[in-house]
Amino acid sequence: MARIDVHHHIAPPSWVAALHRRVAGPLLGWSVERSLRDMDRAGVKTAIVSITTPGVGASADGLGGHVARACNEYAASLVADFPGRFGFFAAVPLPDIDDSLAEIEYAFEHLGADGVCLFTSYDTQWLGHAAFDPVLAELDRRAAVVYTHPTASPSCRSVLPGIKDAIIEYGADTTRAIANLIISRIPDRFPNVAWIFSHGGGVLPMVHERLLRVVESEHGLSRRSTEAQLKQFFYDIAQVANPIAMSALSRMTQPSQLLWGTDFPYRSAEEYVHQLSDAGFSSSDQRLIETKNALRLLPHSGDPSRRRPALCS
Repeated sequence: MARIDVHHHIAPPSWVAALHRRVAGPLLGWSVERSLRDMDRAGVKTAIVSITTPGVGASADGLGGHVARACNEYAASLVADFPGRFGFFAAVPLPDIDDSLAEIEYAFEHLGADGVCLFTSYDTQWLGHAAFDPVLAELDRRAAVVYTHPTASPSCRSVLPGIKDAIIEYGADTTRAIANLIISRIPDRFPNVAWIFSHGGGVLPMVHERLLRVVESEHGLSRRSTEAQLKQFFYDIAQVANPIAMSALSRMTQPSQLLWGTDFPYRSAEEYVHQLSDAGFSSSDQRLIETKNALRLLPHSGDPSRRRPALCS
């Protein structure tokens, strides 16, 4: 099966250099050859690549815009050099609004990005904060796909000694971002943005009913419309394809909104082939999750005829 991986990380050399010692673990040994080997072992036709936490806003000397440009040009070169194997979600240098708007234009107009990668929070502001409205308005104008990746807010880092932030806090921050988007009425104000939330929406399946109650009782939002909005979001299955998590996620939303993702290089694609096969989906729903939903959302992903970008930086 020609699977499409929407949660596949790369480590562009310029990004690693800019962040100095903040890039660690499996990403330090990343190479395009490693990506392709992992994809080939699991029948992955195309990976939509992105950088991961801490993004580009944490780069040295406030050069987030320059680092984002270098990351995006590197990702675009992978698309061109390996036809049909890669797409990419563009790095955006938030919280700098002007640089972010410039990079969004460049990534879509010159590099052919499949969408953008935004992090769930920046400093102590989540994605529904009014400061980000100009960026969301531009993404809405473009009917863009926004892939979100969790991070840890400064107020919530290293809360539990001995447990990395990625284990617990990332799931919580994804859920905070979703709640913040809902109470800020972002889906109503910017309805053309297609949202992808990593790791099955974090802990959202666990607090789903409580969130519906509080947005109605404390924010005056219709429970029914909020539930419909949550069902319109897309959720990737990275880190949540196990039976316990998948049981909750598949009861919260429908198979048409689930996307295959691996969190490579932190996990292997082969793991998800086996886990999804054991998750109890019908063969038709499994095809939706592994391929068809991504093609519906990202119709140009895996197209080997995509042109080589005209780099101009």
